[in-house]
Amino acid sequence: MSQLVKDLGEKALLERLQQFCLPEVVGDDAAVIATQPGKSLVVTTDMLVDGVHFSDRTTSAEDAGWRAAAANLSDLAAMGASPLGITIALGIPGDTSITWIEQLYQGITQCLQKFATAVIGGDVCRSSVKTIAITAFGEVHSEYTIRRSTAQVGDAIVVTGVHGASRAGLELLLQPESRQKLSSSAQKKLIQAHQRPQPRLDVLPVLWEVICQTANTNAHIHVAGMDSSDGLADAVLQICQMSQVGARVERSFIPLPDELKNWSFQQALDWALYGGEDFELVLCLPPDLAQVLVERLGNGAAIVGEITDDSEVYLVDYTGKNPDEVLSFKRGFQHF
Repeated sequence: MSQLVKDLGEKALLERLQQFCLPEVVGDDAAVIATQPGKSLVVTTDMLVDGVHFSDRTTSAEDAGWRAAAANLSDLAAMGASPLGITIALGIPGDTSITWIEQLYQGITQCLQKFATAVIGGDVCRSSVKTIAITAFGEVHSEYTIRRSTAQVGDAIVVTGVHGASRAGLELLLQPESRQKLSSSAQKKLIQAHQRPQPRLDVLPVLWEVICQTANTNAHIHVAGMDSSDGLADAVLQICQMSQVGARVERSFIPLPDELKNWSFQQALDWALYGGEDFELVLCLPPDLAQVLVERLGNGAAIVGEITDDSEVYLVDYTGKNPDEVLSFKRGFQHF
């Protein structure tokens, strides 16, 4: 009897599918294809499915469109690429409201307009469930390509903003009684973080400027990284796995939203590590450059740990009050 997808699991399924791809292309947030000397085309595809990634209970059509576009633009940012355009493949039941579809596209274009990006094509087909599949195209200078596989022992681990806000916003939408803990402004901010995430393309020019101004011009500065769409723990683990290194992440250094102060620290920490959909960048680079970058970015950017020669990724507590904890893929969201 053939093995079932649900028995294999998402991560193992992806590993099997990668054998059908060019090995030098897969493994990052997007594929990088050299097109001309010094420049590469960056391509990423992301799919959102009704009932899995969004629902009428938590997400309007406009917000679903925004989130679909933001997820793809975030993957481009994670590769160091500037967006060129997107295509949209839309699967819809025949009884879908035209108004819902138009509002979906309005949300997509609202997100794209912030980054001077356009819809350049796509497809529509009948489906039993609403499905939004977006392919985004970007461009990157070859020397500025960010990959998961280039982290080095001694690198600082930088996050470009707070974590846990999106998961907290989802909690407020799913469990309205939990709103009693928060002011109306705090509720709005967390829900906005979930419904309208911001891809961090704005980080890239600051990052390259810091490198150019601070680094030795004769030395190539490596930057490893990815986005935290599947959670901070997942991002660090993915980078370490691809780079064949370990890491130590200090729990007290992880930037949490001020709005979560009325929740327990452990709950907020779990959402930051495993909640996902914060769409911040997680970058690994030399400590001196990391410090300058964090100061330039502000707004929750922080150095949360360092790359080590261990075989594991540990969550640590410098006060010694909590024992070291091994971070694991198993605690994050998996489709199967």
